[in-house]
Amino acid sequence: MKSGGISWVWYVAARYTFKGRKNSPSPILAVVGIATGVLALIVIIAVMNGFQLSFIESILEISSCHVRMESFPPEKTGEARNRLLEIPGINAVIPFREFQALVRGKRGGQQAAMIRGLPVNALEIDPALGARLGFEDGSFSIEDRRSALLGSELARRLGLKTGDELTLFSIAAILPGTADAADESAGTGVETFIVTGIFRTGFYEYDSGLAIINIESAAAFSGFGPVLGMKLKNRFHDRNVLELARKKFAEQPGFETIKLSSWRDYNRSFFGALRTEKLFMFILVGLIFIVVGLNIFQAQRRSVLERREEIGLLRAVGGGEQAVRFVFVCDGAIIGFFGTAAGLIPGLLISSNISRFFTIIERIVNFFITIANIFTGMLGAGEAGSFAFFSPAVFYIKEIPSRIIPHEIVLICLFGFFSALLAAWFASGKVSHIRPAEVLRYE
Repeated sequence: MKSGGISWVWYVAARYTFKGRKNSPSPILAVVGIATGVLALIVIIAVMNGFQLSFIESILEISSCHVRMESFPPEKTGEARNRLLEIPGINAVIPFREFQALVRGKRGGQQAAMIRGLPVNALEIDPALGARLGFEDGSFSIEDRRSALLGSELARRLGLKTGDELTLFSIAAILPGTADAADESAGTGVETFIVTGIFRTGFYEYDSGLAIINIESAAAFSGFGPVLGMKLKNRFHDRNVLELARKKFAEQPGFETIKLSSWRDYNRSFFGALRTEKLFMFILVGLIFIVVGLNIFQAQRRSVLERREEIGLLRAVGGGEQAVRFVFVCDGAIIGFFGTAAGLIPGLLISSNISRFFTIIERIVNFFITIANIFTGMLGAGEAGSFAFFSPAVFYIKEIPSRIIPHEIVLICLFGFFSALLAAWFASGKVSHIRPAEVLRYE
């Protein structure tokens, strides 16, 4: 027995796995359980990543940037931008102005909105911004100081399309007692603009409350100073960039009062909520592995009791206690491996084609609804409507996003594999209590 090395252990384990056990649940059920857990967790986490990362990227690429610098003299904007571009890790530095205003359409509709002033060449400076702004009508055209770009929902609420006039009212100009808050250069606080583009980001807050104008118009319209937004090659290196930026401007005249902040500071609560939501979803869906592991544990314990004679025989012909126990551990490893593989492949396929997958399901369900409507129509009953997972009337999405993160897939697979392996290890502890002489006494 010992001369054959460890190969006999795997042979016996495979025989136990594929032959099945008397009066015990089939190992196939354990494999299906693990596969279901792996599949469900991969798809759910991929879809959650798709939603969360699309929100995070919309916030960082369109509005917040990765790092901001404010409270510096407006006339030193160019100098500050050039110095920041010298810092390693910074991809782009874009100046902007931002303020709140009341916007009014030609048909009388009005709404408060965030107005952002950008340079004419903003998309050349920051290509990532252009990737997030999907224009439904018009284009990024703010060369004219009276041009304005609107979010799709904001344009719809105001009843505007490209070529229409839009009136902006400064909050400082219309609220009593706040006029002094704006700089004297802000003028009357009322300006008329022409809509030259309507964009859709997929993030409802921006599509319903963001307008973009020329940065020079923003300077004349509002007295708030400019801000420099930095885009990094890796947003998780923000602390290093902050430290380098503070050192670079520490002794520069005119930059004594600058304020530097990163995306972690001004989006802490929102990003923290997303992270907590994902963690709890991971834990809740991961309970599948605990249930499957308990089932494998019970099945393995029963298998040990049922195979007492075989275990005694293996021990009698030279199989050590650890080697015989390893047979059942290998049994669990085989179940874990095939279960993980069976869930991994369809999980990746579905996650990579999630919109197509839901479309197929919707078509199948609607087919049966159509058949049911034919029969109910013959009986004179009302017809049922069509089925959709994410109806545009309820959800603000055109398609279901999905994002696969490799290290999370590896973690899910390890959970599936080790849930079976650990269950088999603990269940095989009974092997140590079996004595070959007692088992084989009456054989």
